[in-house]
Amino acid sequence: MANFAAFCFLCLSLSVSCYLRAFCAMAHEWPAGGSTRFYDFKVQTKRVTKLCDTKEIVTINKMFPGPVVYAQEDDRIIVKVTNETPYNATIHWHGVRQKLSCWFDGPSYITQCPIQAGQTFTYEFTMVKQKGTLFWHAHVSWLRATVYGAIVVHPKTGVPYPFKHPYEEHIVILGEYWLKDVVQLERQVLASGGGAPPADAFTINGHPGPNYNCSKNDVYKIDVVPGKTYMLRLINAALNMENFFAIAYHKLTVVEADAEYTKLFTTDRVMLGPGQTMNVLVTADRPIGKYSMAMGPYMSAKNVSFQNISAIAYFQYVGAAPNSISLPADLPSFNDNLAVKTVMDGLRSLNPVNVPKEIDTSLFVTVGLNVNKCRSKTPQQNCQGPNNGTFAASMNNITFVKPTVSILEAYYKKIDGHFTEDFPGAPLKFYDFVNGAPNNAPNNTQAVNGTRTKVLEFGSRIQIIFQDTGTVTTENHPIHLHGYSFYVVGYGTGDFDPQTANFNLVDPPYMNTIGVPAGGWAVIRFVADNPGVWFMHCHLDVHQSWGLGAVLIVENGKGELETLPHPPADLPRC
Repeated sequence: MANFAAFCFLCLSLSVSCYLRAFCAMAHEWPAGGSTRFYDFKVQTKRVTKLCDTKEIVTINKMFPGPVVYAQEDDRIIVKVTNETPYNATIHWHGVRQKLSCWFDGPSYITQCPIQAGQTFTYEFTMVKQKGTLFWHAHVSWLRATVYGAIVVHPKTGVPYPFKHPYEEHIVILGEYWLKDVVQLERQVLASGGGAPPADAFTINGHPGPNYNCSKNDVYKIDVVPGKTYMLRLINAALNMENFFAIAYHKLTVVEADAEYTKLFTTDRVMLGPGQTMNVLVTADRPIGKYSMAMGPYMSAKNVSFQNISAIAYFQYVGAAPNSISLPADLPSFNDNLAVKTVMDGLRSLNPVNVPKEIDTSLFVTVGLNVNKCRSKTPQQNCQGPNNGTFAASMNNITFVKPTVSILEAYYKKIDGHFTEDFPGAPLKFYDFVNGAPNNAPNNTQAVNGTRTKVLEFGSRIQIIFQDTGTVTTENHPIHLHGYSFYVVGYGTGDFDPQTANFNLVDPPYMNTIGVPAGGWAVIRFVADNPGVWFMHCHLDVHQSWGLGAVLIVENGKGELETLPHPPADLPRC
């Protein structure tokens, strides 16, 4: 064993091929039985024509949406990423728990420096005890607008789904499309101090559908056989919007959320925040015809402009006339919080689960927007937020600022000066967060900028209470935690009150992205058993750009299987 360990160390020390390194890691650290799957991703620009306009977009392998990563539970995945564009790039494997592989998680300046133009970096990770629908996306600036694709992880050979096997499976990715260059758009939004403009269109698998200009034939379609049941792997890859999804006159039966099986739950429509995935069964049990699959906005914030034209795809029965009119889907109104709550109420883990009952560390984290006082000499250009201020966002009144190096590298190599370990475990001041937030002009919460982290002991049982605030507006915030899934043990409206909060400790859903209800709270629990540096942030990219995030550092435990390995030889440099 010592010789083998030495051999693996040699793999890591020498700049030998990533494949050899993968073999070392797989043989030494991972459960036996998984295959290794290789993918070659080239970050490339592609000319596309949409909405009467032709432009260059950034893609993987000139595909939009990008290629599907297929695997089985416990498979090792190796993806060589070569950046052939002038932009910085990284890929995040959203929902992959990255057991002992934090170096390959992908968020820029958190676990790695970006892959610069002309550079290559190879991601390697194992789907340890994971199966279901996840997705990958760019995690630098707003490139996620076009750089995304599905991850489909099947159960091990011979292991059936815990529901009747569908006749076919289809991937359905919800997205947003901008006519502007999204990298420039982010810069313009941040420079203006104001809000982000709405997307020019919603898309389903990259297609806006017939409601948009020049898009009558730019529409996605699933041909279905009457009487058969289909599984749709729904992914919300949208940049700044949460979305409803429905199929005209058809019920959706949810069987999985965030790549974890759920008890069967039937509904007319679902809501997915960016970063959320859901598998639903749909039976083609209606009269032969063409039915709309519709994606529309859920906008819980007040006084925000948004795209309100639905993207449409077709759920078309074999035998329907090609030119038949599609029957319209019934989506909730844009601010229907009850429709969102109804879906969340229906989500339960398939079986009773082992939720941490005793808690070692409990964090209380406020999430929301701020408006800072204008500090610009050209306020008309740079202070376009409410009350002539500038938009920011914060957790516990700390606006997260990404450093110029990777936090993981700085932590691992003990390089001082790039982050602090003093993210507060609770707000400095408690008040009525939802209704009594300081709303003088501008909304002066005096949020402070910082790259603050919270250090967690390996193996500790963690509870995080997320509390929405009404400082600018209450809003549903999809909060994503990298490196972990977590049990959503409770949620509700108003200020969190431990005396009245109702927790489900039997079969709560196990998720990686939770929509903290507008004007409400959500509580998650997990065991900190994966060492590394993990980003926790709002998955609305404009909020992330404004600083709605924080970093959790999980310390090493004891022995090799609780210790983060050395960084890979080809880790990009800043």
